[in-house]
Amino acid sequence: MKNVLFGITLFLVMFSIQSQEKKNKNAKYTFEVNGNCEQCQSRIQKAAYSVTGVKTANWNIETHQLSLILNEEKTNILEVKKAIAKVGHDSDEVKATAADYEKLHSCCKYERIK
Repeated sequence: MKNVLFGITLFLVMFSIQSQEKKNKNAKYTFEVNGNCEQCQSRIQKAAYSVTGVKTANWNIETHQLSLILNEEKTNILEVKKAIAKVGHDSDEVKATAADYEKLHSCCKYERIK
């Protein structure tokens, strides 16, 4: 009986270890962030780097795409989007508040979709 219980316990432990989601230390993401100019680029990248776990952040002015490499053991993509929204820039999931958007310089104000 002890062997059967030990076998079942061992099976359950092995199954739970394999079912745990492994976090990626170099996860790559690309998503759109609204902005217009080099000031926007600097602000967006600085906001992304302010999140612990972000390794690289590069926002392209022409395409409005932010490319990131981040450590998923330390952060997630939603935290980066929240940090960017705090400085006034919208992304697909997280929109900046009206107050944060209004703080942007006039050349940085983009057309917002409501």
